[in-house]
Order: sequence, then structure tokens, then C-alpha cells
Amino acid sequence: MAQQFDNSIAIFSRPASIYPAAAAAGYLLLSLATGFTVSLAVQSWLFGLIFLNSLAGFAAFAYLGYTQLRRIAGSGETKRVDWEAAAPAVQRENLNIEVGELSRVLEVGEEDISNLQSAYIVAADLALRRLQHDENVPILRHVHIGGVPFDAVMARGDLIACIEVMFLVTPVIRQDKFEAVMRKIAAATSVVASAAPQMDLRLVLVLITQLTPEDERALRSALNRKMFRETPVDIDIRLLDFEELQRLYITD
Repeated sequence: MAQQFDNSIAIFSRPASIYPAAAAAGYLLLSLATGFTVSLAVQSWLFGLIFLNSLAGFAAFAYLGYTQLRRIAGSGETKRVDWEAAAPAVQRENLNIEVGELSRVLEVGEEDISNLQSAYIVAADLALRRLQHDENVPILRHVHIGGVPFDAVMARGDLIACIEVMFLVTPVIRQDKFEAVMRKIAAATSVVASAAPQMDLRLVLVLITQLTPEDERALRSALNRKMFRETPVDIDIRLLDFEELQRLYITD
């Protein structure tokens, strides 16, 4: 049987490099050893004793650090947060809900629904491309964290960012949509706190806009209001213009 891929969040986070710390430790060891050798050569016994004690302390510190790392690696108790891909039916339902709301606002007829669906899919794809480029980390699209669905998830170190995408054609975030997102992130926070308390959670709200300059200013003003002050996690809001995304990734 083919080996299954590890689908833990940790596998997608960029591990911290040990080389800077190893280089610093090597430099310190070399400096102490050189000082001790020179002290012996010039028969400076006091400085020789100081350097010898420093070498002993460094060796003890290095041994304890190495032992701790081996204990953590071998314990097998590291908790993780598992994810699973959203079913096609769930993705289709979410798309229909968002497109249905857009068609109502734009007063689009049934004959133009398919075009609106295509535009929404393209907009979400381009927005996540831009986010991945800006953050320079892999993004998992349409996944569940502990049974809670999100448009995407990305991770770096001990941070999990849950991403929700909205397409705005008016300078207003629907209150019901906002409350639904808050319920999801609160539920995900509970899951992560139980499964991997060492992890931090953040909500990234990607707002794809197709607004006039006046409406965009109104939206930016609204984003500073009280609705974002009492939230279960920190919120990172990204405003992305749909036309700009198309120029960046599709047309010159």
C-alpha cells in the first residue's frame, strides 16, 4: 500500500533553521578554546582557569539542550491539529450562497448566474494566490479544522491562520455573514486550544472589492468600527481590488 501523506498542519509550516544557533555555538566554543590555549601558552593561570570554567559551563549547557531536544522528539506526545478537505457538495453549497447574495445585490438575472459564478471563482482564486505570494507559505484551500470549514488555512511555526474570502460590491459587510465567520473562528479556537494549546489562531479576512473610490473609503472607515474590536482572535484584514488582481495575474 502506498504511504499516506501526513496531513497535519505542522507539515506545512516552515521549520526554523538550526544553522544560525549552531554557528553561534561553534564560534563561542572556538573562542573559549582559543582563549584557554593562549592562557596556557603565556602561563596566565587565572585566565586559564576562567576559560576552563567557561568551557565546562558551555559543555553542560550544550548537553542539557541536546538531551531536552531528544526527549521532546522521542516522546511522541506532540499534539497537532488535523485538517480534512471540504466535500465538493459543501464547496458547491457555499459558492451558491455567496453567488446568490451577489446576484441579489447586483440584480442579476438567471441567465447571468453562471457568469457570476465564474467571476466569483476566479476572484477567490486570484486573491488566495496574492495572499500566498505575500506570505510566502503554502495555503490549504477549502478545508475543515476540527470540523469547522474555512475557505483556506495557512500555517507558520506556532501560528494557524484561518482564511475567509468575501466579494464586496457594496461598502458593507453583511452582519449575518460576519456573525457566521465569528462563530466559526470561535469554534476553531476551541478545537485548537484542546488539540494543540501551543498553537495560536488568527483570522485572515480577505475582502475582494469592486468599488468606486468613494465606496472604498467608506468601507475602510467601517472596518475601524466596533464590530472588529470584540473578537475571539486577532483579525488580519486584506483589501484586494478585483481589477488589480486581474491585471496582476491575467492581463498585462
